[in-house]
Amino acid sequence: MSTTHLLYLHGFRSSPQSAKARLMAARMAARHPAVHWWCPQLPPSPRAAAELIAQGTAGWPSDSMAVVGSSLGGFYATWLAARTGCRAVLVNPAVDPARDLEKYIGEQTAWHDPEAHFFFRPEYIDELRALQVGALPHPERLMAVIAKGDEVLDWGEMTARYPGSLLRVVEGGDHALSDFETAHLDAVIAFLQPA
Repeated sequence: MSTTHLLYLHGFRSSPQSAKARLMAARMAARHPAVHWWCPQLPPSPRAAAELIAQGTAGWPSDSMAVVGSSLGGFYATWLAARTGCRAVLVNPAVDPARDLEKYIGEQTAWHDPEAHFFFRPEYIDELRALQVGALPHPERLMAVIAKGDEVLDWGEMTARYPGSLLRVVEGGDHALSDFETAHLDAVIAFLQPA
């Protein structure tokens, strides 16, 4: 089944202005204009982010929708895939953000707009724990692109999180997957099979 609806979820402190989000949006617009594309600005609260994602995709067909998530967005994409059974591509996905983001409690700046500030609250850690999912019901519907050179997240932990999924583990690289356009975009699109 071809993908007719595609959601992109950015990472912590990121936005729809991220390089990967803009590359995906441009590719969809140029080559797959029939695909419904949505890349929302996610709120800092994980509960609010999950509600936004659930409401925004509520009318989407689960058999032909897909999600791409980067870093914290990969954690949310994993949650959505477990909930709906949709296809998902995870780019250097956060595996345990409740643990990893605890040190970021407090005021933060937005990556693409340093003038924009938000407060990452202590209660968000429990909200992240509430979204944690166990074994995935359809691991074969997931693809993970994991860079061994990720300077933020542990590539071995990411790899171990997705048994039975298509793993694209690359030597070197970085957390942002700076070579996304030249080395990974075509493989991601091929996995998603956009209409």
